[in-house]
Amino acid sequence: MMSEKIISVAYQGEPGAYSTIAARKFFTSKIQLIPNESFDLVFKQVEENYSEFAVVPIENSLAGSIHQNYDLLLKHELFIIGELKLRIVHYLIANPGVSLANIKKIFSHPQALMQCQSNIASLGDKSIIPTYDTAGSVKKIKEEKIMDGGAIASDLAAEIYKMKILKNELQDSPENYTRFLLLSKKERIKKDSDKTSIVFSIENSPGALFRSISVFALRDIDLYKIESRPLHGKPWEYFFYIDFAGTLSDIKCRQAISDLQELTSYLKVLGSYQRDLNYLSKS
Repeated sequence: MMSEKIISVAYQGEPGAYSTIAARKFFTSKIQLIPNESFDLVFKQVEENYSEFAVVPIENSLAGSIHQNYDLLLKHELFIIGELKLRIVHYLIANPGVSLANIKKIFSHPQALMQCQSNIASLGDKSIIPTYDTAGSVKKIKEEKIMDGGAIASDLAAEIYKMKILKNELQDSPENYTRFLLLSKKERIKKDSDKTSIVFSIENSPGALFRSISVFALRDIDLYKIESRPLHGKPWEYFFYIDFAGTLSDIKCRQAISDLQELTSYLKVLGSYQRDLNYLSKS
């Protein structure tokens, strides 16, 4: 009897990070989760064949885009092969025996702190200490026996490190979602793919961006998102990231990309994948 293949998935953070929750939802088969301290290391894990897949957050509905990962999509030769919109529920977590009145310091990743800033302010005067990871914050206050500190992280992190939840639903809005991308070194376009991501740069001239976007508008191709990032070494010039409806198997999408190539100085297709609409039924 053949044993089931275990799939390796790299992510940023410690066990219990939200990326681990997303990874478990991406795969129904057995996975080996490979933690990394930085997003750059996550991308390298897959690019250098130490891991088959990576799961990274790309934007949050409250805090906005995670710009570092947009830049890393450009830097590394990986493909987007899936997306997942995960509802993020933050918890204030402390060591057993610690009460809310004991908390003087709050640790977490800057994105989580940003997503909870109003509710944190309602707790009174607390020192805010940014860390590299949500679950890593829980690990830190446990290992260092910080009895006047709390960490903002998932309930899974509290469970893994056997810590106490002091406050539920700490995020400022219940409609708090993070969009995660599934990355692979191989391009894997499934039959149900209906969304494509690209990045391009153009000459800084009047009407250049309008002409670039018009290749989609003229063909009634829906644009889901446009994100601009600085072009390093060329002040006030930009890379533009676009998510649009369809794949390059669609004639009108191929024609749009062909016309766009004539207008751009650089263009890269980041991947085609299935758009995640499942979150709409859970909100």
